[in-house]
Amino acid sequence: MRRLCLLILICLCLRTEVGFSQPTVPAGQVDLFMGVDLNYRDITFDKLYEFLINLTPGVKWNMGKQWQVAAQALIPVYNDYGERYKRIRLNMVLLSKEFYFKERYFLKLSGGLFSDERYGLDLKAMWIANDWLAFEAQAGLTGYCSMAAGWEASTPERVTALIGADVYLNRWNTQFRVRGGRFLYEDYGVVGECMRHFKHCSVGLFASYSDQGGENGGFKVVVMIPPYRRTRRTVNFRPASNFRLTYNVMADPYTNRMYTTDPEENEREGWFDRDRLRWGSNRMAPDFQIKAKAEKEVAP
Repeated sequence: MRRLCLLILICLCLRTEVGFSQPTVPAGQVDLFMGVDLNYRDITFDKLYEFLINLTPGVKWNMGKQWQVAAQALIPVYNDYGERYKRIRLNMVLLSKEFYFKERYFLKLSGGLFSDERYGLDLKAMWIANDWLAFEAQAGLTGYCSMAAGWEASTPERVTALIGADVYLNRWNTQFRVRGGRFLYEDYGVVGECMRHFKHCSVGLFASYSDQGGENGGFKVVVMIPPYRRTRRTVNFRPASNFRLTYNVMADPYTNRMYTTDPEENEREGWFDRDRLRWGSNRMAPDFQIKAKAEKEVAP
């Protein structure tokens, strides 16, 4: 724990280079967005499927120099899951900072309330070996925090740690990813994925093994939500950037699971600012284009 805190302190003291490319949310701007969280399960004999549908309003504020504040709430609109899921509650509130070194080394430090009712500190890293190979790592120190049935929290003592590698076939926009380690619910496992990236959509298959849940597999779909041409202002209102669906054969919600540290995190866009990390699917044409502001004619 002391080593993790020391590493975080060093990262905060490092000075990073400021580039000319614009992040997803430009510095000084605020995005207010709305999405939908769809959950379903088939665990009873008297009902084919049970559903939990939440609206997910969120906000992102880019404070400049790669600092960002993000928050997201859950508003239930349909609930078959029981009393615990009927309340409006916060899903995420966090502060994050990205670091870039020589266009090959990327770090992201986050602190606050994450998804899956976790809070604490998280560190993500990526090293670009060449135009088709990259290595990644993620480590976290978190505790339990829930607002579903009042305030419930535990001391941040759970350590998660994953390492992995990514291979990207640029000609076919196909990505192979494998990572393993200690996941959120203290199981040890490995996950392998194959994702094919299309225009505004990514689909893929995955297989996994956990020492607690055994073998599993399924598919993932990430769809980027229109409009794809947008204007930018100081405060922007828009839909969520993507809709993400994951199906696993064993209907296991716990093994090989990891929290997220961004309300719009997904496999297509990755962890880092796409304008700085020019690797993998980030080298494709952007999903969202910014409209140029029309110049006003001045009467003579």
